[in-house]
Amino acid sequence: MAAFINKLLLVFLILQNNCMCHENALSLLTRYKQNPWTLPSSCPQNRQPEKPNSLNFKLDVRMPGVTPLTSDSYFCTFVPVPSGQKSYIVDFKPHASMETVHHMLLFGCSKPATNEDYWDCGSSYATCLYEAKVMYAWARNAPPTQLPTDVGFRVGGSTGINYIVLQVHYGDITAFRDNHKDCSGVTLQMTFRQQPLIAGIYLLMSHDAVIPPGEKVVNADIACLYKQATIHPFAFRTHTHQLGQVVSGYRVRDGKWTLIGRQSPQMPQAFYHVEHPIDIKYGDTITARCVFTGKGRTTVTLIGGTAKDEMCNLYIMYYMDAKHAKPYAYCMQTGSPELFKQIPPEANIPIPVSPDMAIHGHHTVKDSPDENVILQQPKREEEVVLDQVSHLEEAIDWPGEKLELGQVSGVALDSKTNLVIFHRGNHVWDENSFDHKHIYQAQGIGPIQYNTILTLDPVTVKVLNAVGANVFYLPHGISMDKDDNFWVTDVALHQVFKLGPKGDYLLILGEAFQPGSDSNHFCQPTDVVVDPIRGNFYVADGYCNSRIIQFSPNGKFIMQWGEESSLSGIPKPGQFFIPHSLTFVPILDQLCVADRENGRIQCFIAQSGQFLREIEHPEFGARLFAVSYTADNGGLLYAVNGEALVGKGVPVQGFVLNFTTGELLDIFKPSQEDFLMPHDIVAADDKTVYVGDIQARRVWKFVPAEKAEHRSVKKAGTGMEMHEIDATETFLEAEIEGKMRAPEMLRKHKTNSVLKQSSTAVSPVLITLLLIIPVVMLVGIGVFIHWRKGKTYGEDPDSKLESIQSSGGILGRLRGKSSRGLNLGNFFASHRGYSRKGFDRLSTEGSDQEKDDEEGTDSETEEYSAPPIAATTSSS
Repeated sequence: MAAFINKLLLVFLILQNNCMCHENALSLLTRYKQNPWTLPSSCPQNRQPEKPNSLNFKLDVRMPGVTPLTSDSYFCTFVPVPSGQKSYIVDFKPHASMETVHHMLLFGCSKPATNEDYWDCGSSYATCLYEAKVMYAWARNAPPTQLPTDVGFRVGGSTGINYIVLQVHYGDITAFRDNHKDCSGVTLQMTFRQQPLIAGIYLLMSHDAVIPPGEKVVNADIACLYKQATIHPFAFRTHTHQLGQVVSGYRVRDGKWTLIGRQSPQMPQAFYHVEHPIDIKYGDTITARCVFTGKGRTTVTLIGGTAKDEMCNLYIMYYMDAKHAKPYAYCMQTGSPELFKQIPPEANIPIPVSPDMAIHGHHTVKDSPDENVILQQPKREEEVVLDQVSHLEEAIDWPGEKLELGQVSGVALDSKTNLVIFHRGNHVWDENSFDHKHIYQAQGIGPIQYNTILTLDPVTVKVLNAVGANVFYLPHGISMDKDDNFWVTDVALHQVFKLGPKGDYLLILGEAFQPGSDSNHFCQPTDVVVDPIRGNFYVADGYCNSRIIQFSPNGKFIMQWGEESSLSGIPKPGQFFIPHSLTFVPILDQLCVADRENGRIQCFIAQSGQFLREIEHPEFGARLFAVSYTADNGGLLYAVNGEALVGKGVPVQGFVLNFTTGELLDIFKPSQEDFLMPHDIVAADDKTVYVGDIQARRVWKFVPAEKAEHRSVKKAGTGMEMHEIDATETFLEAEIEGKMRAPEMLRKHKTNSVLKQSSTAVSPVLITLLLIIPVVMLVGIGVFIHWRKGKTYGEDPDSKLESIQSSGGILGRLRGKSSRGLNLGNFFASHRGYSRKGFDRLSTEGSDQEKDDEEGTDSETEEYSAPPIAATTSSS
């Protein structure tokens, strides 16, 4: 019985149908006919529509100057639509601010509830005399809503919609302390031109959700079987009050869940576009889930119409064929727990809303303990716990046979998750490749004669497709679109290419060998990625320019954003020091960038370039080379870093991050060798990860630990290799990586290093002393004992020489010399109870410990291991 009454109350609050509460329908109809209309001079006169002199016209529906006296007031007003013939609403333009208005609703009515200029439609009267049809909703400073071409809401004539009623909810009346009159409302763009597709609203709402105080996560689920003609959702709007974290809507067909829309209700409550084309047919199930948190509340929160209450609403705006048009429907049925066991994990992950993203001014209750809750996003432990991310391990026996590759600059996956490799064949990027104007100097040798784009079976490593011969000079970035076209960049040509699966040219942007910074030129572009929904693509440009450029599907310049970060201080949002890698997040329409020399990931709204957030961890170090996104497990980011240019850096390794929170979930690296220079990364939905290593000239494959067929004896912790970098070598590497600004770059890295050192409050000098003093003591003790032994027992010259070489070997390996070394990991691990974590591979021998003695070398330049003909192969 209580549930039935609750449902009736909610229908009264939201739909406002023919429940008139104080007067019966007949008396209200009499009032409507008799009551005159009064017009305050301070607000637009919207009693009659603009007299149309053409097929198109406007209709203002505005409050006629009201001053609410109490919070949570609901006021309504109305305006007639043109009589005698059908017309169509094709656009909604709101006029309101959330500082004064909590939300607005537009209803289509045959008759309004009363003929008064405005009335209390929250407690005294309803909105319509008979049935009320929701046509539009606005909240939280949402932008205008424009319908697709040939789509409109049909009104007038025989539709039964003769009036538009505007309902305004004034949440917090603090803004009315000056007693000003409010004229909030909506301007309707209308036409008499017949629209072949008719728009409508499908409203899903919960009526029985209960949010206990302090409860971390509470779900409200709605589901209804659809039994009407086919509809095509094209926009959606979420609505809750302060406790809502995320609202998601799905179509369920044959057990498969397809997303309609997902958004934080703390963002502007606009109608957001449905990203993937979708239809809903007879027999489908329409579902929605609202995720709430009771954190901060001291009493139970129920569904209701005040600021202390909550709501769970999902508005789906759709179109359908005119002959089957139904302008409004709603669903209030609670979804079964059995059905919602299959809901995609993304529905359980709150969407972060930082203070600068949230629109301030949401109504609050005075002295309410949760008045700022909309700005407080739940931490990781407050979220629904999803499947734990498995640790990634190297697939030891993969690829099984040696792949003959050049410098691997890019990796990607096609629509069948086959691995795509972009490599440089016999070309290398060295210090002589470019002049100071970024002009490629080896044009005379011609393009790479080998196929530079290889598509491989990810299991058998069989080459399925090979293209790209005699096209490229210095390949760099690669990505795929849904049609398996190749999108690539070439830093020598300063061009971006779209190639078909057979290697045919579909699109070329930029002028060959001509660097530039205008809309028709690039300067060493690094990467390109495609929006799978709209077809727009984005170019990271790159080494000489610090910008992201957006193009239409046919290559027309749309916009660009970004600037070079300063050489000192902390880089600002939207600034880049080599935007090196891109990844697209379709579900949220976001573009994330690996800002390489700033050691961070920056994410933006793809369509506008608006900065959203940055992700930065100490484990990244100063350089982050590549980033990749997958939607599995609620959204994950994969990234790889690079070796520091100056001084001692963090280990070179891969990272798995929670996309929503930015939390570091896993760190991975090869188990038997080391990354040399991991340059690109791509991840599949099954959590298989591929890393292209430009210096090792290979691709590494990593799989979740439970899927690894051969597990090596892993070394504990995340190791750190300690070595010194010769200044000449550092400058050479900077030049080879295409950064002729090496001095500026080194100054920048030194500045960043100082900033990071000061922030950690641990002196590198102190660490060095702590590490060196024990070594010096050990050497001293060894020399003293050896000297004593010589004094006591006698010693020939050869044994003296061997002793000196041994002690010199220990210190020499600290400078990268000798074939032996001091492994501090083994030293500390030999003491019972001492953890090796953090000291694994804290070894001065690198990976040379298993080499034969004759392979030892005294060369101080261990980084370059290529044949003499290409002695400097480090590249970017």
